[in-house]
Amino acid sequence: MQTNQIVNIVNFIRDVEPRSPRDLVEPVREQIALMKCRGLRGTFLLQYDALIDPVYTDMLKELDPAQFEFGVWFEIVEPQCKAAGIPWTGRFPWDWHAHCGFSVGYTKPEREKLADVLFEKFREVFGVYPRVFGSWFFDSHTVRYLSDKYGLDALCNCKEQYGTDGYTLWGGFYGQAYYPSRTNVFMPAQTEAEKIPAPLFRMLGSDPVYQYDFGMSAENGASKVQGVITLEPVYNGRGGGVPEWVDWFMKENYNGDCLSFGYAQAGQENSFGWPGMKNGIEYQFALFEKLAAEGKITVEPIGETGRRFKETWDSTPPSAITAHTAFDDPEKNSIWYSTKDYRINLYADHGSFRVRDLHVFDERVKDPFEDRVCESNEAAYETLPLADGNRHTGGGTVAGIRITGRDGKEIPAGPMTFEDLGNGAARAGYGAFSVLLKEDGFAVESDRDFRLIYRFGKTDDHFPTLVERTEKELLLTADGAVYGLSLSAGRFRSPVAAESENGRIECRIVRK
Repeated sequence: MQTNQIVNIVNFIRDVEPRSPRDLVEPVREQIALMKCRGLRGTFLLQYDALIDPVYTDMLKELDPAQFEFGVWFEIVEPQCKAAGIPWTGRFPWDWHAHCGFSVGYTKPEREKLADVLFEKFREVFGVYPRVFGSWFFDSHTVRYLSDKYGLDALCNCKEQYGTDGYTLWGGFYGQAYYPSRTNVFMPAQTEAEKIPAPLFRMLGSDPVYQYDFGMSAENGASKVQGVITLEPVYNGRGGGVPEWVDWFMKENYNGDCLSFGYAQAGQENSFGWPGMKNGIEYQFALFEKLAAEGKITVEPIGETGRRFKETWDSTPPSAITAHTAFDDPEKNSIWYSTKDYRINLYADHGSFRVRDLHVFDERVKDPFEDRVCESNEAAYETLPLADGNRHTGGGTVAGIRITGRDGKEIPAGPMTFEDLGNGAARAGYGAFSVLLKEDGFAVESDRDFRLIYRFGKTDDHFPTLVERTEKELLLTADGAVYGLSLSAGRFRSPVAAESENGRIECRIVRK
């Protein structure tokens, strides 16, 4: 990409907020005024109820299309169901429960009708079909249908989270964007035949150090409803409403150690109200203007980023999010590395190192709602776990793959370094050892013999089943898939332990 440090301002608009009365027009009006004042380009996504209310559409149609882009936000609302001839089962005209507020709660023909109603209404209002499609989460059938029928430039969905707001997105591409699989949009496509030709961007700008295990404890494990530490300006305890956190996030997220492109989505949905987001969003937008003027970031509509992504990459490029420090602790660091085959998180805390997360992607794994309708208030999309430092933690053990000597004692990590090796590969150095990150796998290297040991405390949540282990291959199963690791250097001594050969363990992702 010609510009590789990108901020997408994406504000989306609802026309009803049943949880508490507030002015929903004021945030849109103020966001527009602030973007004009700061000279920032961005995107507004409209939910169906906002799309049929002239108070919003008249305001948007007056804007300069060179600065403002419009698309659709796909949470289902009562007037949308009525227009599609589908019964509404929500408690309010907009209801965030999965069985009524999201596409997974409807049959495939109903999903198509709801999508068509939204796209046709957008065309009626703006004269063209939308090219940007967003929702906190969406099913694969809907995205296949829209991509094939209308064509799209960009998709966007929620960040990684566990249980928040009733839905779980876990184990996926951690940031930036990927081409989703036609079979399961939460999995990156590994082949051209499976590729949906529109990149899917992960929203909200998560804290790369603390968001993953926010609320977790060594004794009790994962929080059942995870809290939020993101760039969203309404979060003023920790996150986008705290100027010091915003400064730290922008410094670390846009430090250039990203391989393909640095990325975050900024902005806020109008249902939080202007008073709640005002201070945070004003601070952020002033900072964006300053950093853009200095040439450090590019602020642009998400559809523009999506079009350039498609022009630049035929398949999903490896990407990294590299935080050399934590917001409140210079002795913590985190690297998220994601490819079309897997994601991995390297995490160091005051010299204690662990591979905190390792998930495999398989484009063939069926969408959990492909052949069924969600009938509950909750829904989950997950990938294939090899190691999960959040959900496998418990009973006093913080889960992760540790690097130890033959005596079982952990090898301390030195200061973290990051080197872009080209072609999507990188090397993370930690003094006594380093980790080579490649598109199809990774290697750990040291000047001494060592072992990789997966230590965990819980096996009752998101834990794979062993299929087979040899000295050179470990196969697991989850969600009907068989996957694992193959070693070209080193050997497995158990399903949770491998030892080095000549100071090296090299792993390749396998899918059977």
